[in-house]
Amino acid sequence: MTAPKENQTTRRRAPGMSPEQRREMIIQTAIPLIAEYGAAVTTAKIARAAGIGEGTIFRVFADKDELLQACVAEALSPEHAVRELGAIDVSQPLPDRLAEAAEALQAHMSRMGAIVGSLGHRGGKHPGTVRGAGRDESTTRIRAALAELLEPEKAALRRPPEQIAALFFGLLFTQPRTEDEPDLTPQELVEVFLHGALSGGAK
Repeated sequence: MTAPKENQTTRRRAPGMSPEQRREMIIQTAIPLIAEYGAAVTTAKIARAAGIGEGTIFRVFADKDELLQACVAEALSPEHAVRELGAIDVSQPLPDRLAEAAEALQAHMSRMGAIVGSLGHRGGKHPGTVRGAGRDESTTRIRAALAELLEPEKAALRRPPEQIAALFFGLLFTQPRTEDEPDLTPQELVEVFLHGALSGGAK
């Protein structure tokens, strides 16, 4: 009877992920649930969504708080945004490239806001630490990825690509919201950024 048990154990473990892979999978599954339910989300709900047993979560996370904090750190990380910016085809016209970049970065900011906002004070300590320690590095990496998108037009730009990238990034973060007008689409935002506030015939 011992041999079948060993074989069964081997079969169970063979297709399994490494602890790091499992940790990443759980985080990615938990993030949208945290955005929806906040700190009230249960590990049982996360486990069901991930298709694993609840005990599996506690083999890679000490407790629910550690899982929540890992999700906050992931949401604040620039990795996903930088990968998406790097995947944009630089052979496209500049307005199309920047519109794609705007969509990717707005999604990144929305994700950050949803996670941090849904966790409230419970997630407040850790996000503050991440932002304080890593915000500059995060901003630098995203700006560098934006500058790469501008590089083909370097000779035509009024300022160096790095400075234009910083301006564009700042515009995305500070885009004003008005009650009377709908938010600008990424394409409209890029048009104003590239061509200014004046319409074609105005001087």
